[in-house]
Amino acid sequence: METLRGRHFLTLQDLMPEEITAVLERSRELKEKQQRGIPHHLLEGKTLGMIFQKPSTRTRVSFEVGMWQLGGHALFLSSQELQMGRGEPVRDTAAVLSRYVDGIMVRTFEHEQVEELAAHAGVPVINALTDYLHPCQVLADLLTIEEKLGRLHGVKVGYVGDGNNVAHSLLLGCSRMGMEIRVGAPPGHGPKREVVERAKENSRRWGGQVLVTEDPVQAVDGVDVVYTDVWASMGQDQEKAARKQIFQSYQVNQQLLNQASAAALVMHCLPAYRGEEITADVLEGDRAVVLDQAENRLHAQKGLLALIM
Repeated sequence: METLRGRHFLTLQDLMPEEITAVLERSRELKEKQQRGIPHHLLEGKTLGMIFQKPSTRTRVSFEVGMWQLGGHALFLSSQELQMGRGEPVRDTAAVLSRYVDGIMVRTFEHEQVEELAAHAGVPVINALTDYLHPCQVLADLLTIEEKLGRLHGVKVGYVGDGNNVAHSLLLGCSRMGMEIRVGAPPGHGPKREVVERAKENSRRWGGQVLVTEDPVQAVDGVDVVYTDVWASMGQDQEKAARKQIFQSYQVNQQLLNQASAAALVMHCLPAYRGEEITADVLEGDRAVVLDQAENRLHAQKGLLALIM
C-alpha cells in the first residue's frame, strides 16, 4: 500500500483500518516466505536507526532480525551513546539521524519525545514503546488473533490489570478494527480518559464496543481473548509491593479464565511474572498463545517496515 510509504507510526490512530489490514496482510506474506526459506530483501541497502532509552529483549532482537531478513541493516543506539535529551535537543538528533538512516525506531519513556522526533525527522519514525502507548505490540497481537480465530471484526478481548501503554494500544487497535475491547482495572489504575474516548469514537465509526470496568469478571465474561500484563511496568519498581496488594484480585488464574468462552485464548506481551498477574498453569496452558505473540512481533514489524520504508 503506497499510501504508507514515508509515514510515521506513533499510534494505531495513525492508520486507517484498511491500512492496518494491509500491514497484517504483508506481515503474513513475509512470515510465510521466511518459513519457506524464500528471500524477501525488500529493504536492501536501507538502515534503521534504533534509539533505546529503555532496554528490551523482544524489541531489539525482533527489529534487528527483521531488518536483516528484509536485506537491510539495524543500528543500535543506546542512551549512553546519544546526546539526545541530555545536551542535544531532540529536534537536532532527529534532523541529524535523518541524514544518515532511512527510518528511526525509538523505545523510550516519554511519548512527547517520540512526537518531537517525528515532528523534526525527515524519515519515518516508529514508536517501539513509550509509557503511553505500545502500538507495535498490538500489531503483533492483532496478527496473532487473526491467525488463531480467522477474523478480527466482532472478536471480544478482555484485558485485566493495569491500564497501561498496552491497555491503551489495545483500546485503540481493537476499536479501530471493529472488535469488542474491555478493560478491567482497579480504581485509580484504569486507562486514561482521552484514550477511552478515542476508542469509543473508533467503535462508533467501525462497529466495535468499548467497556472499562473495575470488575475483572465483567471484563472477561464470555470473551474470546483474555489478556494481561505486568502490574508494575519499567520505571515503577518502587511501587511494586503496593501494586501487588492493589491488583491481587485482578490475577488471571483458572478461576477467572473459566468466566471467558470455553476456547478463549490467553495473551500476555511478556515478560510475565508467574504467580502475580498470571498463574503458571494458565501462562503455560494449552490456551496460551504468548510465544506466538512474541514471534509475531518479528513478522508484524517486518510488514510495517516494508510498507513505510
